[in-house]
Amino acid sequence: MKSSVGALPVTGVRLGSVRAPVYANKDRDDLLVMGFDEGSIGAAVTTTNQFCAAPVHFLKAHLQATASVRYWLLNAGNANAGTGGPGMDACRQTLEHLATLTQAPQQSIWPFSTGVIGEPLPVEAICDGLPRALDACGESIEHWECASQAIMTTDTEPKLRHIQCEIAGQTVTLTGMAKGSGMIHPNMATMFGLIASDVVISADCLQTLLTHSVNHSFNCVTVDGDTSTNDACALVATQKAGHPIINDPMSPEAQIFSNALSVLCDDLAEMMARDGEGATKFVRVICENASSDEAAHVIANTVALSPLVKTALAASDPNWGRIVAAVGRAPVDSIMIDQVNVWINDVQIVQNGGRHPSYTEEAGQIAMNPTDIDIRISMGAGSGYCRVMTCDLTKEYVRINAEYRT
Repeated sequence: MKSSVGALPVTGVRLGSVRAPVYANKDRDDLLVMGFDEGSIGAAVTTTNQFCAAPVHFLKAHLQATASVRYWLLNAGNANAGTGGPGMDACRQTLEHLATLTQAPQQSIWPFSTGVIGEPLPVEAICDGLPRALDACGESIEHWECASQAIMTTDTEPKLRHIQCEIAGQTVTLTGMAKGSGMIHPNMATMFGLIASDVVISADCLQTLLTHSVNHSFNCVTVDGDTSTNDACALVATQKAGHPIINDPMSPEAQIFSNALSVLCDDLAEMMARDGEGATKFVRVICENASSDEAAHVIANTVALSPLVKTALAASDPNWGRIVAAVGRAPVDSIMIDQVNVWINDVQIVQNGGRHPSYTEEAGQIAMNPTDIDIRISMGAGSGYCRVMTCDLTKEYVRINAEYRT
């Protein structure tokens, strides 16, 4: 199963994007409102960064108060993080204004912000833009496309995909968009993942399935090791698909939906890794036969995060010693070195902890040349498995982040 590029309309979902402006010096949309029919419910997973932004505090509080969701309010260009009490007040003002305009309960509105940390949120510009964003709302593919561009920061392209599945004879649609290309690391990566579906499902079941999908997708992406203050993955269910309600996350119907959701999240996460700031390579680090899935994740993540591995990837340099060094320093218990085997694409470079007897530098160079690279590590210690998606580390990454505010 694979999701498709672009959007499909989701019954009960409307989107409107405008230039507020939040970006003072950019002529682009930077404010988005998503509206959902009454009866819609939501689930979310947010950053574990303890310096999390004001909108994350409000999102978590509103989700805890009620699963009902009527609007998402998103801005790019300003993170409203590191802004203390004034930042909380600023976020509250935007929520109150949208609640007044729509007559929706304030706790049914979820805020999202992304952009520069530490700058005051331009409340007046956002509040002035909200009536225009509401007027711009529509359900079409074009509205989804405009929305996916409005949430971008350093992304080079919008990330928008859809997938459908069949539950009890009814077609269920999922459309999702994401943003993120830098400050990306698990728990969560620096990102928005924003997904809507017409599935008929309970709130608890929706949260369970979203958390499972995030752990195997957005929490398995790293670009640079920096976990953001603002990231969130949110999912809304408008309950419009027409099949019986799904209450049990282990039921066959729930598993059909879960599989589709996981595929969509995987594909959106891959788009983020491919669009990593300055990236020229897309890399999957696959750790298998580890002592546990958790150990496999730690090992794969250590390799994927290594600046030495990532710069070797940028140079297409088959310096495989950097890979085994990263495996060896992964914080897991008692690695059996003589059981470790490593491949770059189809070329085995390490056998039983040492250089493979038939390995040549020429073969390693051929394996490192493609744009897409798989680094596969077999630990010989059990059945644990994890795949982490990443990219190389280039001079362009340094330039983008050195010039981010200039």
